[in-house]
Amino acid sequence: MSDCLVVIPAYNESKSILSTVADLKKNAPSIDYIVVNDGSKDDTLQILKDNQIPHLDLSINLGIGGAVQMGYKYAVRNNYKTAVQFDGDGQHLASELAKLLKLSQSGVDLVIGSRFKCSENEFFSTPMRRLGIFIIRVVLKICTGTSISDPTSGFRALSGKALVRFSEDYPYDYPEPEVIAISCKLGYKIDEVGVKMQLRQEGESSINSLNSVFYMLKVSICIFLANWREK
Repeated sequence: MSDCLVVIPAYNESKSILSTVADLKKNAPSIDYIVVNDGSKDDTLQILKDNQIPHLDLSINLGIGGAVQMGYKYAVRNNYKTAVQFDGDGQHLASELAKLLKLSQSGVDLVIGSRFKCSENEFFSTPMRRLGIFIIRVVLKICTGTSISDPTSGFRALSGKALVRFSEDYPYDYPEPEVIAISCKLGYKIDEVGVKMQLRQEGESSINSLNSVFYMLKVSICIFLANWREK
């Protein structure tokens, strides 16, 4: 058993979950992992069972926030010191885990893997999505005084008091930027590290050009509310 648990939230990831697990086994063989099947409607659960992949099964779809929180709860209950959120769609690379864990082991409570701090990344999101991320960065800066280059990144490591805190109460709607806002107000140590990412292998993001503006507005409101609540 390792000190770190990789938490893989999975909703309808039947086409990519095997390659994601294979990447972890190949490039991070000493690190434990668990897939949280978030009420998938495709064959994700059956694939996990057939291949004897460690997993938790949610009977209904709770969304990314609920799935990640269940993984954090499992980590705390099994005495893991660090939990890393890791997408099941192939965007995140197991070879980059060591970068997050190095900072986490140095006493950083929340480590964010930033695609914008790595020169090796060659892909770009749509202009509207980049605008949305920029505005979220500005809102976070106004609310918390902290500058985060990649506030929507789902590749992140929590440890210590932050892991315990967010296993008990975790944002459901827009967890990535909200967790940053809450962590700032609670005085947790936050840092970023540049990581290489790739385009998702299967499926498509729920945040497209059409709803990026609405997403940005709703996230901004949630950040303000999270900031006010923690005060």
